[in-house]
Amino acid sequence: MKKFGLTGLLSMLMFLALAGSALAADGADASRGLIAIGAGLGLGIAAAGAGMGQGRAVASAMESIGRNPNSVDRIQTPMIIGLAFIESLVIYALIIAFTLSGKI
Repeated sequence: MKKFGLTGLLSMLMFLALAGSALAADGADASRGLIAIGAGLGLGIAAAGAGMGQGRAVASAMESIGRNPNSVDRIQTPMIIGLAFIESLVIYALIIAFTLSGKI
């Protein structure tokens, strides 16, 4: 799995380097294309990380409730607050992506 992640990271960096030079060859400003790619990648990574974090949080809460059903009211409220905090980070990433796409 680590080898696949390293290969994916290196191929992503190569793609970004080639995208900048291809845009510069067309006469377009290379920074505009890289801003668009960065906004899309940033939002995708934020959404993927939040989805994984929310999944782990809910799985842990459900496991705790399954072991002790009487603790539902002590687990559910902090879990929902934690999920809201995780989701707020994705909303911040969405706002940043909109701000960056306005500069294109």
